[in-house]
Amino acid sequence: MNDLAKVKPTHTQRAAFVYIRQSSPNQVEYNRESTARQHALVEKARELGWAKQQVTVIDEDLGVSGSGFAERSGFARMAAEVALGHVGIVLALEVSRVARNNADWYRLFDLCSITETLVGDSDGIYHPALFNDRLVLGLKGIMAEAELHVLRARLEGGIRNKATRGELRRGLPVGFVWGEKDGEVRFDPDESVVSTIHTVFSKFAELGSARQVWLWFHSEGLTFPLRSSMKSAIRWVAATYHTIHRVLTNPVYAGAYFYGRSHCERYVDDKGRLRKRTRLLPMAEWSVLLLEHHPSYIDWATFQSNQARLDSNVHPGPHQAGGAVREGAALLQGLATCGKCGRRLHTHYTGRNAVPGYHCAGQD
Repeated sequence: MNDLAKVKPTHTQRAAFVYIRQSSPNQVEYNRESTARQHALVEKARELGWAKQQVTVIDEDLGVSGSGFAERSGFARMAAEVALGHVGIVLALEVSRVARNNADWYRLFDLCSITETLVGDSDGIYHPALFNDRLVLGLKGIMAEAELHVLRARLEGGIRNKATRGELRRGLPVGFVWGEKDGEVRFDPDESVVSTIHTVFSKFAELGSARQVWLWFHSEGLTFPLRSSMKSAIRWVAATYHTIHRVLTNPVYAGAYFYGRSHCERYVDDKGRLRKRTRLLPMAEWSVLLLEHHPSYIDWATFQSNQARLDSNVHPGPHQAGGAVREGAALLQGLATCGKCGRRLHTHYTGRNAVPGYHCAGQD
């Protein structure tokens, strides 16, 4: 059965939807030929018997991944219109433009099968209710998803190999710049920037907490260097607590090159939607950690000592001990925790002699 034979008046009486998508904003900007080819499907719809005013172009998903994690308002609107029986044909340049995961793809062409909606791509027109056409569409969906995994594995493999050598160029924290050689990292040529970073570490060694360093910068009226991207110029702004904390916790300042300290995982939210989130991994699980990779502001031993000191300053959660020892006659202030719930005990003083005592806020 040829393509035109599959198109019936019951199809042309309804709308024709042309679905257009590119996977990233970068592709939208630089791969304009693909976008133009997808827009040309409007003419194909007219050749198949649809009037111009019947053709709806769905292009709000340009720059959005089709892997299934991103919200695609255009795809959702199209699927809803198909389910309502308002669409006679869905046209896309290829299956991978519609979806890169089988869950979305099968859901759409199941709806097309139920509502007698045709599906068309650059290879032909398919009727999802017909077994042979359904088989071809299923195989196309499988290949689109498999292609994504192959491309991703190939890309990640090349990135990982380059990172293993310490040559993968990514954004550097303020105080460093990339050199001319592969993997070469240098101090920022601006001596005032370098001096400010050194000051952060020296004041932390003196004061013992990120907050105190931040307050010292504020009291002295000192500004902090900020660069929004590697190509942008340095701007001097008021220091924030988070800025100081990021400097103290970034291993790059200790001469380390790292890669893979976070992991992307999937989960289902409370509304039943598939989501993804990034989880930070413990240092032992990082994919790459190269010590003494480049000049450093502090050595590795000092960095580790600083992390332990910062951790001890954090108020612990349930069943977590630790904390900096505070002032006062109560020797266990900041250290004692409740044996029942694990909360840190609060200190109180009673009587003329201010006898110290401890109580749990959870038992109040």
